[in-house]
Amino acid sequence: MYKMPDKSLGVALIGTGFMGKCHALAWRQVATVFGGEPPRLEILSDVTKDSAVRFARQFGFQRSTDDWRAAITDPAVDVVSITTPNSLHRPMAEAALKAGKHVWLEKPMALTLEDAEAMTAFAARNPDQVTLLGYNYLRSPAFQMARKILAEGGIGAPLTFRGVYDEDYSADPDLPWSWRMTKKAGGLGALGDLGCHLVSVMIQLMGDVSELTAQTQIAIPLRHSPEGPKAVENEDSALALIRFASGAQGVFATSRVARGRKCRLQWEVQGSDGTIIFDQENMNELWLHRTDDAGFTRHLSGPEQPDYAAFCPAPGHNFGFNEQKVIEARDLIRAIAGDAPCGPDFAEGLKIEKIIHAMATSNGRPVAP
Repeated sequence: MYKMPDKSLGVALIGTGFMGKCHALAWRQVATVFGGEPPRLEILSDVTKDSAVRFARQFGFQRSTDDWRAAITDPAVDVVSITTPNSLHRPMAEAALKAGKHVWLEKPMALTLEDAEAMTAFAARNPDQVTLLGYNYLRSPAFQMARKILAEGGIGAPLTFRGVYDEDYSADPDLPWSWRMTKKAGGLGALGDLGCHLVSVMIQLMGDVSELTAQTQIAIPLRHSPEGPKAVENEDSALALIRFASGAQGVFATSRVARGRKCRLQWEVQGSDGTIIFDQENMNELWLHRTDDAGFTRHLSGPEQPDYAAFCPAPGHNFGFNEQKVIEARDLIRAIAGDAPCGPDFAEGLKIEKIIHAMATSNGRPVAP
């Protein structure tokens, strides 16, 4: 059981795609898993009245609208879930904060670094409103356990971070051009869609980044469209070398054109007394080596890891993507109740945005002939 607000939270959901469904599932399951007063699913907004009505019925919301501003200002709403395209994040989040609502916003935080800075400043002027960015990989029991091991010095001083987030959803050259491949509507490419997740993990494990150098690549410069070939404006992949404020070093890579990779959010921390390895494609396994071990030991997710037991009392029964989102909803509710802070909030999210935008604009030094 955890502390709840004095009344159940009224929820508005804007957006009904993959992440909109994830938010709806999380809101509906959070009280079942963790106890407390179930949130009230008040109103859902989508681009047309018909789709809004259909998804409100499917997701379990009481009402629907095709006007997102009406959803945000609805007096029955306390918290707004925003799962829309990137270009809408800033106006929707700022409108919700201005209306006195709490905000659960999917990543990336904003279209541009300037937008992220403005949103952070806006949120700072509204300290009574809680903001949370949707970095759900931070909520997996295995990741929480890894962070605990590091915090307790379980592998000594962290020396090196190596991280990769690869998928292949854009690897097919015949994939049509879309707004996601433009800077105006999509913002960053692989860095904004995938790399920001890896950065969120990286800084929670290793601390702040002090310097970096990076390269980006557009692997497929032109995509077909009904109007003919169109240019891809944002990066398909990125590589970076990193120095952390602690003095530790890091290697970073992300790609949306990595053939065969589906959700390869894979990272490793090498410490003075051991190493930890994790791969999201095998998210119920944490591999640990300590100085006295002959090799690596596989630790299956189980009730000894944070939050696992709330879903299942037995080890090895596996945890899933959507369960991470339920934990995220729980953390948001606790923060709104004043029970415990949660993050990344907008201020923490700005740190992530600064790093990925620094990678996008960094230029490797030329090699002398």
